Amino acid sequence: MHIVIGGASGFLGEPLTSFLRGRGHDVTTLIRSGTPDNRSSLWDPASGNLDQVLIDSADAVINLSGAPVAHWPWTAAYRHKILVSRTSATATLARAIAASPKPPALVSASGMSAYGSDRGSEVLTEKSSLGKGFLTDVVHQWEAAASPAADAGARVCFIRTSLVLDKHGGTLKTMLPIFRLGLGGKLSTGKQYFSVISLNDWVRAAAFLVETETASGPFNFANPNPSTNAEFTTQLSSALRRPAVMRVPGFAIKTALGRLSDELLGSLRVVPEHLQAEGFVFEEPDLESTIAAGLR
Repeated sequence: MHIVIGGASGFLGEPLTSFLRGRGHDVTTLIRSGTPDNRSSLWDPASGNLDQVLIDSADAVINLSGAPVAHWPWTAAYRHKILVSRTSATATLARAIAASPKPPALVSASGMSAYGSDRGSEVLTEKSSLGKGFLTDVVHQWEAAASPAADAGARVCFIRTSLVLDKHGGTLKTMLPIFRLGLGGKLSTGKQYFSVISLNDWVRAAAFLVETETASGPFNFANPNPSTNAEFTTQLSSALRRPAVMRVPGFAIKTALGRLSDELLGSLRVVPEHLQAEGFVFEEPDLESTIAAGLR
């Protein structure tokens, strides 16, 4: 397949690009600056500039573009950046797909924040009702930006990603120094669900959606056995052979992080019902194996 990827230089994009090329696919990455080569192409999602001929030649387009959510402080300007960086990139790609004589598939990043920030112990599948809150609104507009592609008959998949665990980036990279010092601990009560997925399974699942012609709609990217923050703390400290007796009070997290604290203290028990129904098999289906893979 010829696959075009926006956001290929990030924590998720780089390993996905390598994985797809390793499977024999021809991958063209979209870059915003520099000199393109035979494996890359310049684009400007903010202005809508993109090589239409490139999209016309693609079998699938993957969109991973977006400003990092794990950023402090969440000023009004940065919240705007979180939204626009996602919707503009998605809309630019979706319009190009819609204009193609044979619209390629679109596999677009999204987030588990579609379900809100705190749903307690409710099991959340792709059929669950959507939630409320800033990041939830971002996800709604992010996914809606793909409408031109879907309206043109393209196959569209949304990756509603949970926390991706790998020592080289994301949440786990941030936590490791603290836990290795024996200063790790649960957040608030620790009873909140903490849905995660290994980087290995995330990459495999994204490639699976690209290659599976029957796949469309939203897909939860989380291992099928969600655990609580307290269970995560116990498993990670055990894997590192370090104590984890600390507890970070909820009020301290709220004082330090403001609105971002809702994403740490909320509970989302996300399960990948749609992904498994399509036939995807996890290599790291539970917390212990997910953490082990993340530390390798």
